[in-house]
Amino acid sequence: MTANRQQDLRLRTESLLDALTAGLYERDRAMGLSLLTAVAGESIFLLGPPGVGKSLIARRLKYAFRDGVSFEYLMSKFSTPDEVFGPISIKKLRDEDKYERLTDRYLPGANIVFLDEIWKAGPAIQNALLTILNEKIYRNGDEDMKVNIRGIITASNELPPRNANLAPIWDRFLVRLELGKISEYRNFVKMVVDTQDVYEDNVPAETKLSEEELDDWSVRIDAVEVPAEVLNTLQLLLYKIEQYNARPNHAANPIMIYDRRWKKAVRLLRTSAFLHGRTRVNLMDCFLLEHCLWNGPEQRETIREMIVDAVRKHGYSVAVNLGNLKKEIREFETDVREETRITLTKEEEQLLPVQESYYELEKDLSQFRGVLVAIDQFRGLSDTEFRSVNFYDEDLNLVNRIRGRKGPRENTVEVNFNGTDTVFRLKTRLAERQEVIRKKPHRILREFWDERADRLRTYMEQQQVAVAEQGPEELEGIADHLFVDSAFAEVVTANLEEVREALSGLQLRLEKLQFEYGGE
Repeated sequence: MTANRQQDLRLRTESLLDALTAGLYERDRAMGLSLLTAVAGESIFLLGPPGVGKSLIARRLKYAFRDGVSFEYLMSKFSTPDEVFGPISIKKLRDEDKYERLTDRYLPGANIVFLDEIWKAGPAIQNALLTILNEKIYRNGDEDMKVNIRGIITASNELPPRNANLAPIWDRFLVRLELGKISEYRNFVKMVVDTQDVYEDNVPAETKLSEEELDDWSVRIDAVEVPAEVLNTLQLLLYKIEQYNARPNHAANPIMIYDRRWKKAVRLLRTSAFLHGRTRVNLMDCFLLEHCLWNGPEQRETIREMIVDAVRKHGYSVAVNLGNLKKEIREFETDVREETRITLTKEEEQLLPVQESYYELEKDLSQFRGVLVAIDQFRGLSDTEFRSVNFYDEDLNLVNRIRGRKGPRENTVEVNFNGTDTVFRLKTRLAERQEVIRKKPHRILREFWDERADRLRTYMEQQQVAVAEQGPEELEGIADHLFVDSAFAEVVTANLEEVREALSGLQLRLEKLQFEYGGE
């Protein structure tokens, strides 16, 4: 895809969303996700009370498609398959003894489908919907009918009852979005006084999507690359979810995600990248998973935190194999230090502090008052000049102030006592001290290390070039994502900057290590 073509696709998607959301307030996210799922060939479930625009989104979405045909139905416990899939053809039954439905103008013949109060549908309707949602096939009589449904929007003001065996159909809805009333006062005021007909088709003809385009896009969406940083983010999310489910307090309400949902979610990410004019999924697209992985609204915040944590700490770090790179340099440092350093252990006398702030005199003090001297004062003494020194008894009372200096031997103090210079020894203890002696490694070993360092340096330089060249492209326009909150751009940017800094830091460590062993 050429750069101009990529840009054109992004601008067209943006224009289409602008037209679809004109006159709507605080429904950009819902409309964007609905369009995204429709282009991906998936379904979306809207959870919210009556009157928040769920059916309006479905009715407007059909305007995105040329010759778009929509089907809308409000389910009840009395709904019959005839009302949803079409009535039985009396002519076929009478003339050919065939049990077939007339599907035109009903769900199998529509492009955009909106089913309200979906959980009230009976088993016969649910079973037929399962095949349509998963395989885009409707069993009409004894024939499999391929349906051309681009997007299915379902809605309810409640989640499926757990005791109603609705898990299979609930799992088919890839995107799940909770809608509420308008939250900002100014938007509320604008909405109530706005006289624009929100059901009017104001999408320009040249912006609408044709069947031929969508078929072509489907092939190109499958060709969108899923890079290492995205794949590893998915793996980390799976691991985090497994950890979450393993906790005893979550046993009653686990986050259940099966393989099919992961596969469909990846296609949604590919579709997002494609509609932005990109040939690669990026980390910003990963935040769409927030709407794909929860089973109940109370789990949504947990899912969001998992995604943020995975991207913030591991995104590009995993792509450049930063963890293994750090480990290899640590091992290299260990090898070098083991071969270039000899550690000797020696015993030496160390002063023994009393109550952390005093040293104790060791000599018989029967004629000298004072057994303790302050550590700070002792350290401040010189070995030539006498100065005033305070001595304390065992209760830390000042009992003597006399002129003194450091003694002629280590760990001693000399005082002028009764006109005589007397040396007192301070109490010590034997302690081990390690002394490191450096040695020069053998020439062959240095050559081996140089080769190892060159290999690591080359890899890091390659990764730095990749980050420098691809990084700006990856970050270009991420804050203007059409389907994801712009606030997440800071998470992606922070991770990439940390990778850059980490690579520079590791390169400096490698240079210091070579200097340490004397490499060229």
